[in-house]
Amino acid sequence: MPTDFDPSPMRPPLRALLFDFDGLIVDTEWPIYQAWSKTFRDHGHPLPLETFTKCIGTDFDTWSPKTHLENLTGAEINWPPLDAARQASIEENLEGAGPLPGIPEAVQAGISSGLSLAVVSSSSHRWVDGWLKKIGLWDRFSLTVCRGDAPRIKPAPDLYLEAAHQLKLDPGSCLVVEDSVNGIKAAIGAGMPSAAIPNRVTSCCDFSIADHVLQSAHELPGLIAKLRAEPAP
Repeated sequence: MPTDFDPSPMRPPLRALLFDFDGLIVDTEWPIYQAWSKTFRDHGHPLPLETFTKCIGTDFDTWSPKTHLENLTGAEINWPPLDAARQASIEENLEGAGPLPGIPEAVQAGISSGLSLAVVSSSSHRWVDGWLKKIGLWDRFSLTVCRGDAPRIKPAPDLYLEAAHQLKLDPGSCLVVEDSVNGIKAAIGAGMPSAAIPNRVTSCCDFSIADHVLQSAHELPGLIAKLRAEPAP
């Protein structure tokens, strides 16, 4: 079973790209935030992005908006009808969504460079695999590693280590591409170099712990070329 990897300053050559899914490949996080923000407003409280990002890239066990709102209101909330309304709003706002700008080109750049590609997400296979098929990128990735494929989700490193294990690669040869701080923490724990691409939900976060911070996925092919050109240690 994969365990935490001890990072080394000497990196092996780049062999794989490991993409997060939500907020990186498809902008699912903004509709989710908007729906939660409405729930909070309806109960008389704001939901700042800086607060909501605590659960981005992980789950509500790390930080729960439900617990937070009940603490703010001092009351127990009847969640089932609110959950149904929120899910309907999310699905409506995601209707017709496609890959974020630069993602198809970045995926093609990875393939053209001979890299293995995987999607590594704290979400379920049903969600991630379904979306990849819907947007026509399913067959571009060697594998998907999701919730349930390893003991812990992000910010623990388990999912990324499981991906490296399945690809039969040194973790240090895998570049993680993330939009969340929790995801970058998972990459660091796995001993993998990381590139952060903040989105409109996570742009308020401090990504100084990432090895690279990009403005958009359009910059990823250039980073791939740069890392591929670096001499082996």
